[in-house]
Amino acid sequence: MRTIALEEHFLAAGEPRPPRMGGTLPPPLAEALGDLGSVRLAAMDEAGIDVQVISHNVIGHGDAAWAREWAGFARKANDQLAGAVSAHPDRFAGFATLPMNDPAAAAAELRRTVTDFGFKGAMINGMTEGRFLDHPDFRPVLRASAELGVPVYIHPGLPPEPVRDVYYSGLSDEANNALATAAWGWHQEVGLHSLRLIMSGVFDELPSLQIIIGHMGEMIPFMLARSTERLASAAGHLKLGVDEYFHRNFHITTSGFFTQPPFLTALHTVSVDRILFSVDYPYSANTRGRDFLNSLSLSPDEIAKISHRNAENLLDL
Repeated sequence: MRTIALEEHFLAAGEPRPPRMGGTLPPPLAEALGDLGSVRLAAMDEAGIDVQVISHNVIGHGDAAWAREWAGFARKANDQLAGAVSAHPDRFAGFATLPMNDPAAAAAELRRTVTDFGFKGAMINGMTEGRFLDHPDFRPVLRASAELGVPVYIHPGLPPEPVRDVYYSGLSDEANNALATAAWGWHQEVGLHSLRLIMSGVFDELPSLQIIIGHMGEMIPFMLARSTERLASAAGHLKLGVDEYFHRNFHITTSGFFTQPPFLTALHTVSVDRILFSVDYPYSANTRGRDFLNSLSLSPDEIAKISHRNAENLLDL
């Protein structure tokens, strides 16, 4: 059965890393992230993954000087990814990386990559200079996405320093970092990001705008009924209920989550038509994602939707 994975990362050559990321990547991870050829294809073949929709891995944002450097680099990163997609059009597709500190330039870069390279949308990593996507500054990017008919994938980013200082400090460095990122902070931040977008009214302004979030829905499936109920009194300006926007404008992926309880919660909350397979390569192994997909007790038609049909429909693959 055809299998498409949507949250699969790379690092472009010469990427300017934010100062606060620091350190170096373990050599096997650095090799996997930097490769857009034989290493990646071999890992895909081992797990029977036919297509990766690849995105540049930007975790967090540095200072203003780094932001300026990154703005100039985003185009180069997209050009590098476009070269790989062109070389392997049956195996790779792309999500654009955008210079979000300059929303007008980001919207223009999204249009360029979709029009010139056939990219399938954009991946945006967390907040930009302390602002969520509901901030009016970012409407040009969301409007371009809606007009082009391509989704925005919201990926977690590092928490701002004030949040990190209050919420993710006082323990060991290892515990602080884990809680701030993959153990908790990343997921609650994207969940909040999603609810803020709904409450901002952007989906009344741009009803065709589609958002993808990973990690089995970033906590929202578990919280959706309560969030809808508790936000109702503040949502009088909206045309629909919070849950209705989530069902209409959001898709979730399985990236990095390979156990049954969160999947079953997502399945019963958002339905099989809005769940898409992802691995989170190379941070998770393709074989682990494949084993999870094979373990699902669903009908062949439902497996096909998660494995490839939903992605084909959403991304025109």
